[in-house]
Amino acid sequence: MKDFLENIYSGLIQYTGLKNISPLKRHTQLKHPNINSFPKIGFLTPELKAKLEEILKVKIHNVEYFEQALTHRSYLHVYAKIKIFSNERLEFFGDAILGMIVAEYLFTVHTEIPEGDLTKLRARLVNKNILAAVGKQLRLDHFMQMSYGAARTLINGSDSILADAIEALIAAIYIDSGMDTARDFIIATLLPILLQYEKNEDANYKSILLETVQAKGAEHPIYQLLKEEGPDHKKEFQVTVSVNGKVLAIGNGKSKKSAEQNAAKLALPKAKIMFS
Repeated sequence: MKDFLENIYSGLIQYTGLKNISPLKRHTQLKHPNINSFPKIGFLTPELKAKLEEILKVKIHNVEYFEQALTHRSYLHVYAKIKIFSNERLEFFGDAILGMIVAEYLFTVHTEIPEGDLTKLRARLVNKNILAAVGKQLRLDHFMQMSYGAARTLINGSDSILADAIEALIAAIYIDSGMDTARDFIIATLLPILLQYEKNEDANYKSILLETVQAKGAEHPIYQLLKEEGPDHKKEFQVTVSVNGKVLAIGNGKSKKSAEQNAAKLALPKAKIMFS
């Protein structure tokens, strides 16, 4: 613990001395000369880079940041010969930036809303389900580097991989171009989509599914926890939903409740056909 705190303190002294330097130059001057935290991978070709710039509406100066932001941990084994990193550190940083900018927006625009309601609004806008929906709309899965198994979780409705990639990209934009560009990206590109999906999130898919099947005389849906993975701070739940003994869908989520909602959402189209 002592060594850890000494490292934190040493880093604070370095960082304070560089507080007026741009994010890119600050990163370059802070990092150890023998450590390359953002090695170039090469999968973002000039053509893909141009497509990503068009989607994000952001100019990419250093492609390495964005390659790391789009690399899921499940793909690291592919690059066994070179030392690369997943997007998890960038995700940590981008999550904080996103929360701060959304808080700034809510505080500035909605001056009549008290603190407690602002906190709830921010939580609703930046939840993983909505961020995943944004990632799908931006078609980030076309750029992601991930294993076949991870890609299958997207098909099954997982809300984590694309949501994490959105947060990692925010950090990449900040490091590459600074806070103003990151803020513009969040306000101009993300927030309109976040606000639209937030409205749709109010739908209670479990209630809708229950009403749908009961109207046809079927038994009420049964939800069963299939598996629970990950550390306590980053759990991933997988739930099945069955009607009349038949599994209709599998849902994933950061909580059992969100996994059940996702399962119900995926089951609705099948239930409408099955009990029509």
